[in-house]
Amino acid sequence: MDYVLALLVGVFVSLGVYLLLSRSVIRMILGMTILGNGVNLLIFTAGRVTRGVAPIVPAGLDAPLGPIANPLPQALILTAIVIGFSMFAFLLVLAYRAYQSLDADNTDRMRLAEPDNAPQPPLSY
Repeated sequence: MDYVLALLVGVFVSLGVYLLLSRSVIRMILGMTILGNGVNLLIFTAGRVTRGVAPIVPAGLDAPLGPIANPLPQALILTAIVIGFSMFAFLLVLAYRAYQSLDADNTDRMRLAEPDNAPQPPLSY
């Protein structure tokens, strides 16, 4: 099962990087989301996918009786899902506003919206 999940992580990461290299803003946003899901799956797989009981120690004992599920990767992934979704929503609104302002989804056409004689940044401080 770990090999299947490792293959799925590879597919998610490669698809995310491929979409990030696109010139379309929507594809870039989807690439960020898929790459984030690949990293979440990588963390989940690194935490050992096993069937175990909840990590609750019975009263009167110092340690659980049998194998337990590792709660740390699950907590990290849950937090990452919430942060990833909020980032996706923010980037989606940002892309929509950029499309309304510039009437373009292609990053090359967005670059043409910059003025020709714009001041250059300082070369040194």
